[in-house]
Amino acid sequence: MSDTEKQRHATLGGVVVATALPYREDASAPASLAVDYDRYAEHCRWLVANGCHGVGPNGSLGEYSSLTDEERRRVARTAIEAVGDSGTVVVGVHGVGSHQARQWAEAAAEDGADGVLCLPPTMYRANRGEILAHFEAVASVGLPVMVYNNPIDTKVDLTPDLLAEISWIDNVVAVKEFSGDVRRVLEIREQAPGLEVISGADDVVLESLLMGATGWFAGFPNVFPAESVRLYELAVAGKVEEARALYEPLIAAFRWDSRTEFVQAIKLGMEQVGRFGGPCRPPRGALTERMREQVKADMARAVDALGKRAG
Repeated sequence: MSDTEKQRHATLGGVVVATALPYREDASAPASLAVDYDRYAEHCRWLVANGCHGVGPNGSLGEYSSLTDEERRRVARTAIEAVGDSGTVVVGVHGVGSHQARQWAEAAAEDGADGVLCLPPTMYRANRGEILAHFEAVASVGLPVMVYNNPIDTKVDLTPDLLAEISWIDNVVAVKEFSGDVRRVLEIREQAPGLEVISGADDVVLESLLMGATGWFAGFPNVFPAESVRLYELAVAGKVEEARALYEPLIAAFRWDSRTEFVQAIKLGMEQVGRFGGPCRPPRGALTERMREQVKADMARAVDALGKRAG
């Protein structure tokens, strides 16, 4: 597939929300918390109704590694059925090895996903050849693939030169870039021009979009969907001053997306705007009281600023 063809088939951009997953208490479920599929479906529909371009089930924010195989498959199906033709569904297919990741990609294809998001092998620091083989296996399923660069969690860095190699794999159309280094956007565009660059970290999203990223695979739009879409639209339109005015009061909250406790923080943020966040499954525990107060303060600043804009 040529670079031009890849750009034409790259359909995984826009604001795609890495969806948080709600649980309900159930003594018979893992950690006494059962997935609340009805509430999850409602959340997916709410995000798209508020302008988000799609949803991403079974990402880190969706606690995929804490789910049983049956739960993980059903979460993806729930998102696909809830969104329907109203938005894009990019299913997380992360796995320890390529055989697991490919299996999840096959399931996503069977269930009607629009694309998949895939980390390098998890729990193993793969070398260059192993990384290429991993993504080749996932891409062979035939769905558009967004590779995911998260060197903080995986200890594997998909550098621009490595992405240049990965970009030649058929069906690999995008990279979710979560290194936190905004300089990477232009480097990737130079070395792998056939790849869409998707901002993966909320706290550098404006900088990334202004440098040419074409999407945002996002955490805090679980809390502020309409406002996040507005930020995206202003950025891609080059309306820098308006975008900055919206972004700056949100950035303290957005920084939690890049911290270890990002799932708990985003779920607490959801609670603060009247949505259901709820608990997390182990290994994620409750926020410390100090962290809770800081999240609440950062969120209060964001909510107050958005209220003044609306008023």
